[in-house]
Amino acid sequence: MLIKINKTILLFFFLFLIQYGSFAQELPSIQTDRPDQTECPFIVPIHYFQLENGFTYEKKNTESSQIVTPTILTRFGINDHFELRLITEYSIEDDFSNNISGINPILIGLKTRLFEEKGLIPLTSFIGHIVIPKAGSKNFQTLYYAPEFRFTMQHTLSKKQSLSYNFGAEWNGETAEPTFIYTLTSGYSLTGKIGCYIEFYGFVPQIEKPDHRLDAGFTYLFNPNHQFDISGGFGLSKISPEYYLALGYSFRFKI
Repeated sequence: MLIKINKTILLFFFLFLIQYGSFAQELPSIQTDRPDQTECPFIVPIHYFQLENGFTYEKKNTESSQIVTPTILTRFGINDHFELRLITEYSIEDDFSNNISGINPILIGLKTRLFEEKGLIPLTSFIGHIVIPKAGSKNFQTLYYAPEFRFTMQHTLSKKQSLSYNFGAEWNGETAEPTFIYTLTSGYSLTGKIGCYIEFYGFVPQIEKPDHRLDAGFTYLFNPNHQFDISGGFGLSKISPEYYLALGYSFRFKI
């Protein structure tokens, strides 16, 4: 009797592994909004939490720098066309020997898929966030709620290469003038686990001078649910930061 029970348990466990393995194969590898500045149009799978964690060092000029760590983008898939988003960051700023640190205002938002890729029409999604002014440290709080949005689009050029771009705008919570955002990046799969990209992006305020930048980076896929990234870039405009360096680790799990 005991042998029959053990055989039944083993059979059940074996069938479970087959079913789980089949599901894992059908689920595509993790798609992240980091390390580039171009947000991807892909939605997190249903009932999955995805955490995209990073460290960034930015040298603004000879007297000013900023460290943001951790920066955490939390995403949760509601269905095939919709996800919820939460952005939390801890910032350390060193400006002319004046050091301040604290939690940046929290952003809450969503991403929704608009169009599937078909011919010249790219895979397209809409991302919207709003800054909660009081949900942060006193040194970094804004006066008003501050929205930001962007349309994110991607073309598949080949099995290994893609072309992605974003257009949008953001507000700083202090003034009514928007800053327009643009990004353009090309990603390439070097192997099944290693990817790279090069990107041109910038910020165009309504009144002040534009800020154009260039960056590049690599990603390493440990397995379909875990990814490491490294990136860096530099400014192209007089008002741009000198350079930045970043590391990141992203993972997802199902609840």
